[in-house]
Amino acid sequence: MTDSSQTRARQLIGDFAPKLVELTDGVLFGDIWERNELSPRDRSLVTVSSLVTSGSTEQLRGHLARAKANGLTETELKEAIIHLAFYAGWPKAMSAITLAKEIFEA
Repeated sequence: MTDSSQTRARQLIGDFAPKLVELTDGVLFGDIWERNELSPRDRSLVTVSSLVTSGSTEQLRGHLARAKANGLTETELKEAIIHLAFYAGWPKAMSAITLAKEIFEA
């Protein structure tokens, strides 16, 4: 059973790599994601695009959910993945859209 008061990073790797959790929680989500120069919506679109482009589907799962919470619609996220198929590669887009379908239908 996981402690819901812990961050996802702490739940996944806290005992194994505490420094990486510290950087993830404190720097990435505590500082970078909180900067005012980009909205959370825009940061999510950039992040989802980067994860699709790099084929990082494991992290994409959580960031698609975060993107929806940050105001991106299902249609916008699907369109971004379709657009990226021509820049990131068809297999990466197909993997991403399959994952997105799973998340959006849940």
